[in-house]
Amino acid sequence: GGGQERDLRSGSVDVPGVVAMAVALDEAVREMEAETRRLTALRDRLIDGVLAAVPGAIANGGGERLPGIANITFPGCSGESLILLLDAAGIECSTGSACTAGVAEPSHVLLALGADDASARSSLRLSLGYTTTEADIDAAIAALGPAADRARVAGLGLARAGVSAS
Repeated sequence: GGGQERDLRSGSVDVPGVVAMAVALDEAVREMEAETRRLTALRDRLIDGVLAAVPGAIANGGGERLPGIANITFPGCSGESLILLLDAAGIECSTGSACTAGVAEPSHVLLALGADDASARSSLRLSLGYTTTEADIDAAIAALGPAADRARVAGLGLARAGVSAS
């Protein structure tokens, strides 16, 4: 930009883009409370269903959970094994936070909360969003029980062979 434009980038302001952003923000804020309630109910249903379906599973986060995030530890399971098994069932999840996707380290968040390395490596993050439905929650619950069973059997086999699953 030049001095005639108060040293700002030259060009015209994207008025339609500014208006569209204002409308989108208005709608997001207007729907925020209802969407928070909806996601919280789905998240709680997911956690309760997984805890009932997978013996020994532990929900992380206590009462301080975000509406759209469920983080669950599956003792005796490799998180990486669970990801592969769930991916085959059409369920997307992660072993760490979204900002560390693709990092093969245990979740720094769970470690900071006091989890040991093995627990952090056997935890999954399941994220919910505006497209998540009750059917999605039911599918995740149905897939997690068998996946955890298979991951535990695989982990026991590795342990007997003297191989670390991490």
